[in-house]
Amino acid sequence: MCGILGVMATTPVNQLLYDGLMVLQHRGQDAAGITTADGGAFYMHKAPGLVRDVFRTRNMRALPGRMGIAHCRYPTAGSALDSAESQPFYVNSPFGLVLAHNGNLTNTQQLQKEMFLQDLRHINTNSDSEVLLNVLAHELQAAATGYQLDPETIFSAVAGVHRRCRGAYAVVVMIAGYGLLAFRDPFGIRPLVIGENDAPEGKEYLVASESVALDTLGFRVMRDVAPGEAIFIDMAHRLYTRQCADNPVLSPCIFEYVYLARPDSVIDGVSVYETRLHMGEHLAERVAAEIPVEEIDVVIPIPDSSRPSAMQLAQKLGLPYREGFVKNRYIGRTFIMPGQSVRKKSVRQKLNTVAQEFKNKRVLLVDDSIVRGTTSGEIVEMARLAGALKVYFASAAPPVRFPNVYGIDMPTRSELIATGRSREEICRTIGADALVYQDLEALKASVRELNPALINFDASCFNGEYVTGDVTPEYLDTLEQVRDEKLAEKGAGGRNGKTLLDINSGSVPE
Repeated sequence: MCGILGVMATTPVNQLLYDGLMVLQHRGQDAAGITTADGGAFYMHKAPGLVRDVFRTRNMRALPGRMGIAHCRYPTAGSALDSAESQPFYVNSPFGLVLAHNGNLTNTQQLQKEMFLQDLRHINTNSDSEVLLNVLAHELQAAATGYQLDPETIFSAVAGVHRRCRGAYAVVVMIAGYGLLAFRDPFGIRPLVIGENDAPEGKEYLVASESVALDTLGFRVMRDVAPGEAIFIDMAHRLYTRQCADNPVLSPCIFEYVYLARPDSVIDGVSVYETRLHMGEHLAERVAAEIPVEEIDVVIPIPDSSRPSAMQLAQKLGLPYREGFVKNRYIGRTFIMPGQSVRKKSVRQKLNTVAQEFKNKRVLLVDDSIVRGTTSGEIVEMARLAGALKVYFASAAPPVRFPNVYGIDMPTRSELIATGRSREEICRTIGADALVYQDLEALKASVRELNPALINFDASCFNGEYVTGDVTPEYLDTLEQVRDEKLAEKGAGGRNGKTLLDINSGSVPE
């Protein structure tokens, strides 16, 4: 999960890209980068850290130009600690390319070998995004005749990328002297949306991971980029589009609606906020079937993602809704914090209870999902310490039983609390008096009710069905082995030199 932006404007874009990254900061907190183009030259600044910490006035002044791309990073392949793996990535041949990528490739090892043995290209980092960039560069070189590019050649190169790359990828690319390119994988797993703005000097275009970036920057949403589609905007601000995949099938990641995206975003024609309201309605039916409603005194959300679901659940069941937790907004999201011990410690720093909302009450806590269970167990304990008589727990998502290999840090089954455990066992593990999960079909319905055209979803973390069709049990076993080795390295403070490119890429601990 990362945030990406690409803009073709009529005025300098450095501030525009910075503001856009601030809006997309929730998608990645590990590193940030901006690259702009002025004339035939690229100007880049990137570093580990939050957007506000990476960029200073001197950095912004060194980013001239009216075209640019930006990225905030949440590492799922490569190293979370290597600043060289911050994006965007640059390659000088052919033509000069700068790329930012959201998602995760699942055939990185194969591609890396092809790069070395067939395409004669060198990969300098452990990032699958650099592999993707070099695949695109090679396909451009193969498609071009002479030293000139045109939209037809560019779209042919993207078609080549679709034939070779597997996994999830939403991409923005600058081509020196030619323009801005954006494309989405043939399943549309990760979101990508394009908007426009009428400026005094002409039309401007912005491509971003979420529509909220367009809204806040003053761009009108045109539409989502279709799965397999490529969009190219040349230096004269002419817009070209082409379907570049043979058999595209829209299968967006359903976890975007559950947790990842901001509630004020619209993804593939669906309001994330309205989806979460629908999740609450469906979850209310499950709660009523499993817990006598008269035994619940109050519904309390675990901020922030679960608020709409909790509000709608409380309304449907006729129960009081209260804010029982106060969030420290200067602490990062625990789901993407580095390491289990830091993640556990951060829960108490991140949330504090409003004691009077718990004292002598039977409380139903509502969260968007339960992944590792660490946060859930800590929160149940906090509720009891605040005086709750009983603590019931409801999840707006089904049990997370499988790793997500498409760009979310759900890497191993052993770290997922629902893997190999019954609901009763999970309930005991987190210390709740009762536990209710959303039904997967109800979750899909929560999205589909707002856009009936959304027939397919990637729900692999819930059902183990991977839409790209190339994720095998052996692949997952290898991911788990490398994950365990990485955790051991961190504990010992050492490195054994084994990279994720040795095993097809994948997720690494943060």
